[in-house]
Amino acid sequence: MKMVIRIIVCAALAVIGVQITSAAINIPSDGSDGALVITHNTVIDLSQAVTGNWNDNNGANAGLGIYDSNKWAVVFKYSSITIDSGATVTFKNHPSRAPVVWLVQGDAEINGTVNLSGEDGKLSPWLAEPGPGGFRSGMRWYHDSVRGSAGFGPGGGATTVGPNNYGGAGSYGALGGYGTITYGNPSLIPLIGGSGGAGYSFAESISGGPGAGGGAILIAVGQDLTISGSIVAKGGNAERYSSGGSGGGIRLVADSLAGAGSVKTMGGTCNNGYNGGLGRIRIERVSYDGTLDITPDPSVVNLGDGATPLIWVPANGPSVRVLSIGGNPSPADPRAEFGAIGADVVLPLVTNTTVVLETTNVEQAALVKVRATPRANGNFTTATASVTEVVSEDPLVLRWTATVPVNTGYSAIQVQVVRP
Repeated sequence: MKMVIRIIVCAALAVIGVQITSAAINIPSDGSDGALVITHNTVIDLSQAVTGNWNDNNGANAGLGIYDSNKWAVVFKYSSITIDSGATVTFKNHPSRAPVVWLVQGDAEINGTVNLSGEDGKLSPWLAEPGPGGFRSGMRWYHDSVRGSAGFGPGGGATTVGPNNYGGAGSYGALGGYGTITYGNPSLIPLIGGSGGAGYSFAESISGGPGAGGGAILIAVGQDLTISGSIVAKGGNAERYSSGGSGGGIRLVADSLAGAGSVKTMGGTCNNGYNGGLGRIRIERVSYDGTLDITPDPSVVNLGDGATPLIWVPANGPSVRVLSIGGNPSPADPRAEFGAIGADVVLPLVTNTTVVLETTNVEQAALVKVRATPRANGNFTTATASVTEVVSEDPLVLRWTATVPVNTGYSAIQVQVVRP
């Protein structure tokens, strides 16, 4: 299967070495991934990305991109982009499910479609895959001993909600049907996608699968970005009694933005359940001369001539990481693969476990919450962490501890920090 995908990519994706030295705004791209030229439907396999620092020259592996675990992104540094009308670009996820970053020296012309949508609901025991940067769906009811589960991601839907005890929808920029919380921020820094819908948790063999969250992409263009086609990061659709995933995130940065195409991050729908929430869209440009159809309404920033847009969280920005779970160290780049490559952390059969976190440049008054979502059999649980140690005053480094209930089987741990 991997060889087939590689052949498809090589046949449809031309990488041409072009050096462009001028840019109206300053985008950190050396063009080492060449010119991206898409002439027909193409799958870009993010799992082929080279692991390294995003800013490394990628000329020896042009077109494959670089996976930077510290940024949690697969980064491509193109000289230019051309996507022909009628051609659709989709993505195969990196094992980390990291979002996509396209840094472009020159112009980008999107006449076709860039699609980062989450998968529609699947039959149990499978989970729907998100777009890159998004989060998986929960599982639909399988049988009495393997019931449905909550969606993954900060805004993943809860099980047994509403008057009919359906699975709740994924949320992101807006709440989905009977959703949990919204998250992220209008700047889309850091870049993150949508959350999955929850599955039905009762004994109903005709229930359908919930949808996954839409993915996330940053397209930063030094000169002109023209969108006559579409960029979409939609949540996956769901079927009976389950719910849709939320829309993802799209951030566009350019000197000049033009075109009459569309940019959309809508939630997935369900014919007898709840619809996923809207995602987020951010637009930063010096000038705009177009009639783009954009849903939801974007956050818009006017850039000055020669501006240097912020691509990543600043070095002095806030960050959080999981140090240990139940006394076992957490890997630096966890994957939550649920058995495909082994667990990130293995725990004994206990009722509760301790999660130790470390934050940098986060105030003690912040709200730090740990969410544990099981692979099957039930809803997520949350716990509020408290400060147990001040490691450093400058920069401010704090240790936090939370006690989290433990489910039998696989679960994913996620952390959300809300600063005051």
